[in-house]
Amino acid sequence: MKPPPEVTVPLTRRSLMDAAAACFGWRRAYETTMQVDALLTEQSETAYRQAPDHAALATEKNTTTLAVQPGVLDVRGRILADVLYLEGVLAGARAHDLAPELTQRLEDVVDHGHELTVLLADAVRATVTAHTIGG
Repeated sequence: MKPPPEVTVPLTRRSLMDAAAACFGWRRAYETTMQVDALLTEQSETAYRQAPDHAALATEKNTTTLAVQPGVLDVRGRILADVLYLEGVLAGARAHDLAPELTQRLEDVVDHGHELTVLLADAVRATVTAHTIGG
């Protein structure tokens, strides 16, 4: 069933609508590139707006090699969970013969995600190695 056409709503109000829908486990699909680009821009702006806070907190908190470890482990766990979710999305795309470009992009994302989890695991191991050596 196709969702009803979206009414043009200001981005901030649409974000509130999306947040309310998410409380019920609902997700909305966007049908135009313009809508997707607006959402991607909003996500990026929000992340970059919060980045200075993350940097300041991390600088204050991560004063030893072992202090870095829990945060990196948390990020790896979240990314791994998301990559495994995306593997399911990829399996569904393949099973339903969705657009080849979409399938290829999902394959690239899943591969890159797994590579990222390997790099993060290496970073976690480096915290122990550096601590053992005396860093």
